[in-house]
Amino acid sequence: MTADVWLPIPPEEIEGLPEGPNYRFWNGGEDFPADPADCVYYVVPYMKAPAIGQRPLPEMTSVQVVQTLSAGIDHVESGLRHLRPGVRLCNARGVHEASTAELTLTLILASLRGVPDFVRAQDRGEWLGGFRPALADKNVLIVGYGSIGAAIEDRLAPFELARVARVARSERTTARGLVHPLTELPALLPEADVVILSTPLTENTRHLVNSDFLGRMKDGALLVNVARGAVVDTKALLAEVESRRITAALDVTDPEPLPREHPLWRAPGVLISPHVGGPTSAFLPRAKRLLTDQLSRFVNHEPLRNVILTTGATGIRPTDAASAQEPDETGV
Repeated sequence: MTADVWLPIPPEEIEGLPEGPNYRFWNGGEDFPADPADCVYYVVPYMKAPAIGQRPLPEMTSVQVVQTLSAGIDHVESGLRHLRPGVRLCNARGVHEASTAELTLTLILASLRGVPDFVRAQDRGEWLGGFRPALADKNVLIVGYGSIGAAIEDRLAPFELARVARVARSERTTARGLVHPLTELPALLPEADVVILSTPLTENTRHLVNSDFLGRMKDGALLVNVARGAVVDTKALLAEVESRRITAALDVTDPEPLPREHPLWRAPGVLISPHVGGPTSAFLPRAKRLLTDQLSRFVNHEPLRNVILTTGATGIRPTDAASAQEPDETGV
């Protein structure tokens, strides 16, 4: 059997790839670069529709590893049912932390300081002054405290915050302090001036931000979503922002892309960026380093990093490693 590795980046552009496999370049084009049955390591094309990334999976009868270049895995997870038992799914932990954390801070500061209003005023040639809230002295709540949530907190550190609270699936202690379990979220929401969503999209977190969640947020609070759009119930969010009780900064929406006539575009106090948390100049060098390291481990039969789940005879099961930590999820 030929041992092929499918890469969405031309292999000649990735320094340090281990010798042994046949590297095939495929970034979602109509024609496959080789027989999918010969692929043993499949790197899913980045920022493509789920149907594109999943298209070769039914024919990948020899694949051992499916590697995403995103922190989230929801765009590929449903396609794993076509695979034999024992296939490992790995995410891109370590690739998107810098870009996503930067965008999170950008959305927070732009929203609080009124940058969208200034841009519109500039278009009109209008000098728009006024008093705006600062990030200093605010209470911030991070919902979803994996490596991306931690990277966001690292960048919040210089801003003289009153407090940062952290929430994950289960309680633990980090170098920065306590991470609260999800069960304590209702008690933490009323204290937060800024609520940041960086949680994975799962059946448990779909519409986590519903009318009850939003109703517990304090008047004037800012909701920032850099996770997945479906973590938020869009109808419930619209009701809150249209009443002007809270504001929102969204890198991801539900639906996505947001249709031209959707009311979120014109809702008061809402800043929308078009799912750009990950695609920056920081992506490619980090993605290449990840692939070089992972494929070296694969060729040398060493443990892989970032194994989120493994396909089983009776379905898909999380790995022990994945169960022991908060999975990462962003809008990347």
